[in-house]
Amino acid sequence: MSSTPAQAARRELADFTGELIGPEDSGYEQARAVYNAMIDRRPALIARCADPDAVARAIGFARAHDLPLAVRGGGHHGAGMGTVDGGVVVDLSPLKEVQIHPADRSVRVGGGCVWGEVDHATNAYGLATPSGIVSTTGVGGIATGGGLGHLTRKCGLTIDNLLSAEVVLADGGTVRASADENTDLFWAIRGGGGNFGVVTSFVFRLHEIDTVVGGPTFWPVDLSAEVLTAYRDFLPNAPRDINAFFLYGTVPPAPPFPEEIQLRKTAGVVWCYTGDDPEAAAREMAPLLDALPEPMLHAVGPMPHPALQSMFDGLYPPGHQWYWRADFVNEIPDEAVELHTKFGAEVPTVQSTMHLYPIDGAAHDVGPDETPWAYRGATWSTVYAGVDPDPANAELVKRWAVDYSDALHPYSAGGAYVNMMMDEGQDRVRASYRGNYERLARIKNALDPENVFRLNQNIRPS
Repeated sequence: MSSTPAQAARRELADFTGELIGPEDSGYEQARAVYNAMIDRRPALIARCADPDAVARAIGFARAHDLPLAVRGGGHHGAGMGTVDGGVVVDLSPLKEVQIHPADRSVRVGGGCVWGEVDHATNAYGLATPSGIVSTTGVGGIATGGGLGHLTRKCGLTIDNLLSAEVVLADGGTVRASADENTDLFWAIRGGGGNFGVVTSFVFRLHEIDTVVGGPTFWPVDLSAEVLTAYRDFLPNAPRDINAFFLYGTVPPAPPFPEEIQLRKTAGVVWCYTGDDPEAAAREMAPLLDALPEPMLHAVGPMPHPALQSMFDGLYPPGHQWYWRADFVNEIPDEAVELHTKFGAEVPTVQSTMHLYPIDGAAHDVGPDETPWAYRGATWSTVYAGVDPDPANAELVKRWAVDYSDALHPYSAGGAYVNMMMDEGQDRVRASYRGNYERLARIKNALDPENVFRLNQNIRPS
């Protein structure tokens, strides 16, 4: 009688350091769930790996049995590329190491951490490294795909602050990648995603950021053309201490938002001033605020950096329906403002949103070929996210995100942030890496010629 992959793994992977979970196990349903409830896949084996050796053995098992392999860190990928039907999931969630080195301002982070765990550890020392805007997001996806968030304009992308990484390769070998070791691999993992191996630990540069002045400012959505135009003109000329992303959305129906504005559609800005002086922050925000009518909410104040990083966690818990599209943007002409105004007023659900993340400031200090992130000249990264807890609304939120994206794509720079793309085809992947794609393909060919790591925004071997 033939055995299941999970049964075979228990026989063949003696003394596996971690946990092997198959469909017959009681914890399987919980173990296979990912952040996006639109993704419903049933792996044959989930290998929760407690160390790099376990990762190597799980990769070897998948290859020996000709099973597709997915790698899961935080499980947040919108397209569900951290899981696979009938294959092996390398689950890094046990790798939770966070070691702070205050003297050289660095932090070593296990590949299974989420950003909230890192932020709270570093904040105890008055330090931070750039990440995203939701603290439950996995470190690994952001740290290999790019890393846009509240600290981008001040400190650059997450990949710009990566100092080294421990990587398990397709052949099972473990190597260290840095500016001095395995330099092609180090170049590739800073934006090339999970194409080249499984990163089991990262070392990041830290910055002296403790308290920030942040929070949202909301205007009624019928002022959105005026707000977006003023934001478009203000932000690229603002000091790097100020980060502010633009959004369309709906005011959540819960505290701390005042009852009189709950469920109102809004055009807004979420601020992050990288300092602890509210008066200095107010002076730097003033050119935008003074150019617009009084907002219906200006909830900006001093807070620990982790508090800002986790501000949206409650609005976006795991288990909701997600569909998103993305684009890089150089400029926002008036014609694009008109289209944004139309779709922003049609946000279909409370959690659906459009964000414009700035990628100028320190992110522009790095050249377009110094990392795989090829759009260093872009000013914003747009994401159109249809979100709702009800599966009955899955098609509704998807249609809004697709229609919005299709309408604005002619005004884009061509490619998109790979962490915010769905499974959109090889041409889209190439467009997002531009001239860096061929170098990535050569490195892929050297390290993973059989394309073992293919469940991602895939770089195919040359």
